[in-house]
Amino acid sequence: MKIKTVLGNLFNRSVSFKDNRNLQRLVLVIAIFLTIYGLLAIVSMPARYDLTVGRPSPRTIYAPRDFIDEYSTSQLRDQAADAVDDVYDYNPAVLERALGRIGTFFDTVLEVKDDPDLEDDEKVKLLQDEIPEELPAARVESLLTDRTTLRDLQGRLNNSVREVFEQGIGEGETDAAMRRLSREIALYPFNSDLKRIAEVVIEPYIAQNMVYSAQATEERKEEVRSEIEPVVILRNTLIVSEGEPVTERQLAQLESLGLIVGQQADYLGYIGLFALLVIIFILVGIYMYIFGSGVLNNPKLLLLMGIITIITLGFIVAANFFSGYLIPVAMGVILITVIFGYKLAVIINLVLALMVGLVTGGDFSYILVALLGGLVSIYAVTRLSQRSDLARAGFYVAVTNVAVIIATYLFFGNVSLEYNSLIDFSYSVAAGIGSGLLSSVVAIGLLPYLESLFGVTTAITLLELSNPNHPLLRQMLMKAPGTYYHSMMVSNLAEAAAESVKADSLLARVGAYYHDIGKLKRPYFFSENQLSGENPHTKLSPNLSALIIGAHPKDGMEMGCKHRLPEAILDIAVQHHGTSMISFFYQQALEQSDRETVSADNFRYEGPKPQSKEAAIIMLADAVEAGVRSLSKPSSNRVETMIKRMFKEKLDDGQLDQSDLTLKELDQIADAFVYIMSGIYHSRIEYPENALKAELERSSAVK
Repeated sequence: MKIKTVLGNLFNRSVSFKDNRNLQRLVLVIAIFLTIYGLLAIVSMPARYDLTVGRPSPRTIYAPRDFIDEYSTSQLRDQAADAVDDVYDYNPAVLERALGRIGTFFDTVLEVKDDPDLEDDEKVKLLQDEIPEELPAARVESLLTDRTTLRDLQGRLNNSVREVFEQGIGEGETDAAMRRLSREIALYPFNSDLKRIAEVVIEPYIAQNMVYSAQATEERKEEVRSEIEPVVILRNTLIVSEGEPVTERQLAQLESLGLIVGQQADYLGYIGLFALLVIIFILVGIYMYIFGSGVLNNPKLLLLMGIITIITLGFIVAANFFSGYLIPVAMGVILITVIFGYKLAVIINLVLALMVGLVTGGDFSYILVALLGGLVSIYAVTRLSQRSDLARAGFYVAVTNVAVIIATYLFFGNVSLEYNSLIDFSYSVAAGIGSGLLSSVVAIGLLPYLESLFGVTTAITLLELSNPNHPLLRQMLMKAPGTYYHSMMVSNLAEAAAESVKADSLLARVGAYYHDIGKLKRPYFFSENQLSGENPHTKLSPNLSALIIGAHPKDGMEMGCKHRLPEAILDIAVQHHGTSMISFFYQQALEQSDRETVSADNFRYEGPKPQSKEAAIIMLADAVEAGVRSLSKPSSNRVETMIKRMFKEKLDDGQLDQSDLTLKELDQIADAFVYIMSGIYHSRIEYPENALKAELERSSAVK
């Protein structure tokens, strides 16, 4: 029981999915989105490589984007930091202590020297105690000179000590500082004894006054590091060649690019690509809601558009391996234009150009060529008259591509007479020409298969069906010439009316050609083909005659299916009478039988009613052409009156309820019919027989 329940639920869901167009569209959009996202994620996100320092690279690798070479930048910054000298803090207390000692010493010397109670020997002995090194008494006695000399020596010594200390004395530099000071003292204008005493007195106070600051040194190194600009590697720069041993620097560069196996995936890149595609899909959806609701509401057409986009994206990826200028964006744009029209082709062209940017790494030149080439292809195939116009569109795209490539080369200053530059330019131009030709060739090849697979009717198909040599039209001309003439007249009316209300005039014209092909099954049962004057209906009952006449729409559909006519043409063939009354035989039946025994339903066409503007227009044109032809004297006023009466009858009978035609459009259609029919059945001057003969003779003489 549980298995049956599960299967029943699955069946119910499948049925609901089949009937739920909104769910179908949602699933289709998600499937198309994921397919495009997967392709772009594979192509736009660079591949990863398993490389080891010292081992040869399996392939040549170029930088897929601009990036900062962290390895080279770090080396340059380290070199700059290593060149920075250590930073020391100046200690002023050392100088103050030395100057204080000098001042104290000379003050003591002057005090001892000026003491009247001491003999010279006693003074010398006291001064020897003030000197840190033992000196002979004769040398110390030189301090008992005059006060002016001593103060001069003190001042000079202070200046020399201050100068030496201000130059800075670092760790292990005290001896060198003392030597500098000794050289200064040696130049004093005093005797050698005084200069020696000065050296001995100050020597113990020559000490380190510059203290190393690790913090200040590190701050200086960081400052120098920050002054070094990062090394930038531009996109398409060669990183490592195939077979070349990988260096530490190259491996570090590839790691900076995220191209080494085992590194963390670029999740932000994937998220960004996903968000970008969501935005594109939303904007395209809004655009289609405004300008292409028929496609948006039809899952089959939506799938077709998605397949064309995905196929074009596949060609974009493949062509990019050779050259970005070879990318055949115009191929997809041509198909979209021919199948869906230029309005949808414009937005798809823009989307495909954006995809070119993602695949090629954002190269502006490739995007520009794709965008402008696509626009030209839209213009080239908007109005097709024959299949060869598709090939001509490829030529237009190729010429446009070449012009844009030359313009971009000139704009970016990439043109020079050097050999390599000329080769690159020639290769780009050849790729641009190839893109245009490839676009038209592939579009021509794919179009018939897409038309057949999805049952769409394009302008190319309609143009081929309008060829008078089509087997059905030739058969109609031979077996039912009256119907053939009638169809041609209806086609003229339908085409003009469709143009007046902005409907598909080509579909209306070709649909009118084939709307009565069902009459080929029994051509002589229709009055326009009864050339001999014999009417077979005189031998039949009204019911049987109505049955034969009412069967021709269905017969036309069967015959059209046999000849593989497009669905749009078959719809017109089966809908062009709707459920209208077969009035002639109904009235005949009423005359021959009691009114109560005659059912009006037996004298109506099976339908369905026209579902499109084109089918409704052909219904009206068919009725108008037959009605006006039945007038004995079709003057302009009578033609106009009959047309308006027929329109009113169809409208009152509800035959136009499902066709989306508005009352304003019906007035425009009526005006178009009146204009054409009045031109056909305008009044002519009646020539007398003699005058007519004379006119014919004059015409013969001129010839």
